[in-house]
Amino acid sequence: MATYAIGDIQGCFDALQQLLEQIRFDPDNDQLWFTGDLVNRGPKSLETLRFVKQLGEQAITVLGNHDLHLLAIDAGYSKLHKGSDTLVPVLTAPDKGELLEWLRYRPLLHFDAGLNTAMLHAGLPPQWDISQAQQHANEIETVLRGNKWRSFFKHMYGNQPNRWSEELQSRDRLRFIVNCFTRLRYCTTNGKIDFREKGKPGTQPPGLLPWFEIPSRKSQDTRIIFGHWSTLGLCQTDNICAIDTGCLWGGSLTAVQLDDEMTTTSIPCLAQRTPG
Repeated sequence: MATYAIGDIQGCFDALQQLLEQIRFDPDNDQLWFTGDLVNRGPKSLETLRFVKQLGEQAITVLGNHDLHLLAIDAGYSKLHKGSDTLVPVLTAPDKGELLEWLRYRPLLHFDAGLNTAMLHAGLPPQWDISQAQQHANEIETVLRGNKWRSFFKHMYGNQPNRWSEELQSRDRLRFIVNCFTRLRYCTTNGKIDFREKGKPGTQPPGLLPWFEIPSRKSQDTRIIFGHWSTLGLCQTDNICAIDTGCLWGGSLTAVQLDDEMTTTSIPCLAQRTPG
């Protein structure tokens, strides 16, 4: 049995199938971890959702910002972005209800104690250790799996608050938590998050660091797998492994074998979108 983590697919279903062929994925024995953003902007979001869902317990996927965007549209609190969103086939599919119910039951964070490895889509603020991150992820997961899940999306969007406090409550608390797990790239050394900067490290303004380079980060003793940051690309350092290698933009789709010294396999992808 092998365990592979795979970066953001974003509807690039054909590339996913080629990658699984390359790693000789055995659905009866191997397990796949997906870093989120299964859907959107690529051409085959519906096929991707159906495929990952039917893998059952052989697939673990965390929610990304594009996955939440799809749920927000269905909930009536977001709209399709003309020219960039490619979600209509999902929203008009006969099995839409079944697929989206499955999607909203996905976690924000997956932690494997045996591998001492956590997977999430974007990042963690420096104030949280893994135990705290699990607790805060569970706050969002409980809401999304409850009867009032649709109303969560009414207040999900926004960049404030941008710094963690245990005193945060209600919609502000939930918004900060979900923003960290699905949007975080850069923050200051005291944990103030910047949601504007999206470039690769070295292009950011003074005072900002990639979230995983904050010296006081409490989660640094746990290996963390994440995606979301295509301009960062493949990055394995200091107990972190970034694996969004920009398949959507004509980069590659990458798998990392977690139980084999983090061996990586990548396949080149055709660009489905032009950066910018």
